[in-house]
Amino acid sequence: MKEIFAKIFGQSSQPEAFFSPGRVNLIGEHTDHEGGYVFPCAIDFGITALARKISDRIIRLHSLNFDKDYNAPFEIAIDEINEKLTGSRTWVNYPLGIVSILIKHGYKFDGGAEILYSGNLPDGAGLSSSAAIEVLTVKIFSELFGFNIDGVKAALFSQQAENEFVGMHCGIMDQFAVSMGKKNHAVLLNCSTLDYSYAPLELGTCKIIITNSNVPHSLVGSEYNLRRQQCEQALADIQKAKEISCLCDLSMNELDEYSSCVKDPVNLRRARHAVSENARALRASEALKAGDLNMFGRLMNASHVSLRDDYQVTVPELDVLASLAWEIPGVIGSRMTGGGFGGCTVSIVEGEAVKSFIDKVGAEYEKQTGRKASFYETGSNDGARRI
Repeated sequence: MKEIFAKIFGQSSQPEAFFSPGRVNLIGEHTDHEGGYVFPCAIDFGITALARKISDRIIRLHSLNFDKDYNAPFEIAIDEINEKLTGSRTWVNYPLGIVSILIKHGYKFDGGAEILYSGNLPDGAGLSSSAAIEVLTVKIFSELFGFNIDGVKAALFSQQAENEFVGMHCGIMDQFAVSMGKKNHAVLLNCSTLDYSYAPLELGTCKIIITNSNVPHSLVGSEYNLRRQQCEQALADIQKAKEISCLCDLSMNELDEYSSCVKDPVNLRRARHAVSENARALRASEALKAGDLNMFGRLMNASHVSLRDDYQVTVPELDVLASLAWEIPGVIGSRMTGGGFGGCTVSIVEGEAVKSFIDKVGAEYEKQTGRKASFYETGSNDGARRI
């Protein structure tokens, strides 16, 4: 990367190195935007960047994943960053969005930057490549310009950039996990208050296996925003009868009590997923703290069923992957992870069963869907940092 950086940007001074992980959510899916709990961990895969401050108020960007021509880095004056770009290099909207939000919060750029990115996160797999590049870019500017932005603020600025600049109305989970991850731990985060705690992720001989369906998802163009609107309508209906600020303020018993307030049965199913998944996230955290992996696995399986039937964000390929995993001895639990509409499953698999899991799921998945799955064995990692 250093050699390529010099080829693209010249050798005036040495760049500094940074890394940001992706994340996998172990349980607690689509609860973050409903004020509930999530339980993710940062992972070993991620994005590395080399960055250098320059005197001109210009941002120059290049990605080894998306750009081919070393002689044509993307370049824009900081004062010209107003709205997201269209065309072939839309990946630059994530770092440009960060610049825009930092300026909005009063941070002063007394120069510009040259940044080279390279990642090994599968594109479109739902492992938060967008959050990784956003939080990584906040970390870069914080270090290069002395902004001293802490991890929680970095997550919030990154979420704001994705909401307001990119136009994806995501919750806080991805950015928070990427920013605040801790090796050998998962993060239990209350998305309503941002209170968080770490739970030891001690899996013994078990492994975290991420299986990519290789059905790429594009959340901006999917029904993700529609799901949020449906939950918001369910919340508004219930608020006419009960004073709550978000759906995850409710217990399952309370949701049943006020279910007649929700006029649309589809909206009620969306709300049922959010409330039940919130309860599962809390129970799953306690199960891991108690070392009860079997309970944790059962909660993972139940989460997938809820995402499939109530929230309806799985696709047939994800359902096939989960169903195949449930049938294999040594699989503790398996579920869709991420926003859905494609992407990955996450499975907890006993060490001696990993090869059998990969062989059997891979072969049967291709037979049933005509697609090849990709498998990634990973562990938990620290959050975005200078390296």
